[in-house]
This record gives sequence, structure tokens and C-alpha cells, in this order.
Amino acid sequence: MSTQPVSHSMTSQSGGPTGMVPFIVLALCLIIGPLLIYPVFLMKALCFALFACAFNILLGFTGLLSFGHAAFLGMASYSSAHAAKVWGLTPELAIAFGTLVAMGLGAVIGMLTIRSRGIYFANITLAFAQMVFFFCLQAKFTGGEDGIQSVPRGSLFGLISLKSDMAMYVFVAVVFFIAFVVIHRIIHSPFGQVLRAVRENEARAISLGYKAEQYKLAAFILSATLAGLAGSIKALVFQLASLTDVTWQMSGEVVLMTLLGGVGTIFGPAVGAFVIVSMENYLAELGSWVLVVQGAIFVLCVMTFRRGIVGTASYYWHKRQQG
Repeated sequence: MSTQPVSHSMTSQSGGPTGMVPFIVLALCLIIGPLLIYPVFLMKALCFALFACAFNILLGFTGLLSFGHAAFLGMASYSSAHAAKVWGLTPELAIAFGTLVAMGLGAVIGMLTIRSRGIYFANITLAFAQMVFFFCLQAKFTGGEDGIQSVPRGSLFGLISLKSDMAMYVFVAVVFFIAFVVIHRIIHSPFGQVLRAVRENEARAISLGYKAEQYKLAAFILSATLAGLAGSIKALVFQLASLTDVTWQMSGEVVLMTLLGGVGTIFGPAVGAFVIVSMENYLAELGSWVLVVQGAIFVLCVMTFRRGIVGTASYYWHKRQQG
């Protein structure tokens, strides 16, 4: 028995182009973007795009639905903000610290939840996320409901000041591009192929000799780490770490971003994040009605194109190429 049929079938469903052209287009968009759009908005969108891509590793390529991913985003945000403001660490060290905190938290929560299945796994991750929320609400270093404000952006490696929005944008864009390439490489590596096999048929993967739980735990930790990277950068971009990043609503929002863009695709979550952030930004005048609009779009997406924006576009593109 061979794993090749499983890997091949999953590769065909990944939905993301694997050539260099999409990455060249992405790089050009990152370069041209601040000339056309407000840099702070772009930085927010890139942070959430990275968060959604991190979540997609778990949901789209491993088949695990987590309702607690805000815990990693928020805890990393608080940690990096505290390290930069109180400890006086440089931006890269503060971000690294926040990312490591998320990785450690992901390892702990992952080891305690990874043996659960389906809705039980989702509920347990939500419970842990709520524990993190109440910890952040009560802990002294987080500032409670006020959060950690006036976080200094500092100077990168003590040399390049990140005080200006354009300098900060260049840093965020470079980190996002590198992280995106790393995610792409991981997904198309043998490790990523095993994750797809586990998602499709875990029993078969185990029968072939793969230790499914170890692979799922590794994917969980990797996803938490990248989510922490997004949260750490976000804290420096907005110079703020608040309870908003650790609420259950944030966990639901990243699910919406991923589903809207396309679960199991490479570029889908990033597209979904840009759509949701754009809606929140340009429809802000509607107040709480923004949530109603988001809900309506989500229902429309589920009913008309269940593969998401990128997934549907990729499907019809391949169908046209074949026929």
C-alpha cells in the first residue's frame, strides 16, 4: 500500500497555485500597496492575513477546527507589548518573545486537546481561550480593561527607526512575505503531505505507520506560533495590546476569514482577511450593522460558493484548463 494516492488527491484539492508568478504578484502588491492605500490599514490587513493563514494550517490542511486561536494572537500581543514597553526590548526581540510565548502556550494547550475529536476539540480549545481571556483581564501586567497602551515601536536592531508608518509597513510587509513563503513551503513539503493524509483518512495514515497525533500536535504548535507572530506585530503596529485580541469573537472572526477566502487554499485566508478588514474599515459608519452584513456575506458564501473566493476561482480555472 502506498501513500501516493492520498498525497496526490490532496494536492489536487489544495487550490493554491504553486508557481512563482503568484508570489511575484504578491510582492508587487506589497510594494505598490502603500502608494494607493493608507499604510496603517494595510498593516492591519497583513496582520490578520497572517493570522488567518496560520489558522488555515490547522483547519484547512489538518482538519482541526479550533475556536480558541485568539488566545495565541492575544497572549503574544500582550507579551510583546510588555517586553517593548516595560523591559525596553528592541522590536525584533519583543516580537520574538511574544512569538515564543504563543508557541509555548500552543504546546501546552495542544498536548491537552489534540486527542479530542470534532466538536469536542473545538469546545475544549474555546474553554482554554476563555481561561486566557480571564487571565488577561485579571493579570496586573496586562492593564485589565485598559490594556497596554503607548507601546513604543523602537528601532529595528537598534538602527532603523520604526516610528514612521512607512518604515513600519516595510518591516511588516517583509515579515508577512517571508512567513507566507515559509507556510507555502511547509504545506508542500512531505510534512504537509502527511497532514493532508491525516485530514483525509486518519485511520489509513496510522496504518501506514504515521503517528497522527504527533503530526497534529506539530501542526497545532506551528499554527499557534504563526498566530503569535501576527499578534506580536499587531501590538507594535497599533502600539496597543487589548482584550479585543483574546475574545471569543476574534476566534470566530478568523474562522470567517478562512472560510470566506477558501479553506485549504494557500492564498484564500489572506484574501478573506483583506475582505473582512476592508468591510470593518469602510462600513464602520454602520456600527453594529457591520456584523449583520458580515453574516449575510458569510451565508451567501456558504450557499453559492462553498469553496470560498479563491477556492471557487481556482476550481473554475482548472475546469476551464481541462475542458
